[in-house]
Order: sequence, then C-alpha cells, then structure tokens
Amino acid sequence: MRYGIDMRAMVPDPIVRQIALIRVARRPGFPTRGWLWAGLTRIPVAIGRSGIVANKREGDGATPRGEFHPVRLWWRADRLPHPPTLLPTRPIRPDDAWIEDPKHRRYNNPVSRGSDEEGDRLWRKDSLYDLIIELDHNTRPRIAGRGSAVFVHVARPGFGPTAGCVALELPRLYRLLSRIGRRTRIAIR
Repeated sequence: MRYGIDMRAMVPDPIVRQIALIRVARRPGFPTRGWLWAGLTRIPVAIGRSGIVANKREGDGATPRGEFHPVRLWWRADRLPHPPTLLPTRPIRPDDAWIEDPKHRRYNNPVSRGSDEEGDRLWRKDSLYDLIIELDHNTRPRIAGRGSAVFVHVARPGFGPTAGCVALELPRLYRLLSRIGRRTRIAIR
C-alpha cells in the first residue's frame, strides 16, 4: 500500500477499450487548473503556471495547446506495481533525465545522466514522476526552444501548477492508464 491507497483495487476490469480522445481544457476562473475529459469522465488537473498557450517556449511554464499522442509510460517500479496499460512501458532508473537545454544536440530527449550532469531528473524524491506519460510534443520536427519534457504526471497536493505538464491525482492517473494507448489523442485546448 502506497499513498494510503491499495493499488490492487485500482486494477480495472480485464476487458477494456482504448480511449480514442482525451480532452484537456483550462478551468474558467482558475488559470493553472483544468479539466480532463476521458469519455464521459471529467477529472480535475493542474496545468502550467502560465496556463495553456499556442506558442510554447522553453521555460515559459505554459502547457502547450495542440493535439498529442502518448509515446510511452515511465514508472517508478520501486514504488508502484507495473501499471495496467496499453502503452509501452519503461521503469525509471536513478540516472534517467530529460534534456531541456535547446543548445544540446539531444534536446527534448531522454538520456542517462550522472549526478553532476544537467537535465530534468525523472527519479525524484517526491511522487510527481512516479507515473509519467511521455507526450510527442515537439518531436517531429524537434525545434530547439519550443518546449521539452511535456508529460502527463502525478499532481502536487492541492493541484499546484506544473512547469507545463498536465497533472492529476495518482489514483485517477493509474486508473486512466488502462485505457490509454499509442493511438489515443490528447487534445489540449
């Protein structure tokens, strides 16, 4: 049991259908909060500290507007059981990081990093990155400075704003994973 939640109770029915479309939109009156719709289910989410913008820039704190696809699920195998999902999965290792420097040749890519090297660490002390859905934002083509490391991940307590990702409570994210596959579209408006 982690987070005070019995994760075995989170496993959905064995017969599930992939969600074709997930929509995310800002919540009126709350610039850093939003709603995620998966079918008929509405889930509260945190979004970037600068809201949702069409012209995403590295470090602006904004969640990018657009339509994206999930690439894979990263998860902390030392903290959570393997999540039921239709996505390819990869356990997070202590040396996993993401390149956010627009001048780096591996910009907006996962890499292995030593403790003294730069990069957004995926192995964190807090629980924010215990589950990460990697999105295909700024990948084809990859344009330096247009934003990196845009994920769907676990929300801070109280739904504090993100640096540009979409974040939701762990139990809801864990449950949603069983219905998300590579063909799922995530439309952020």
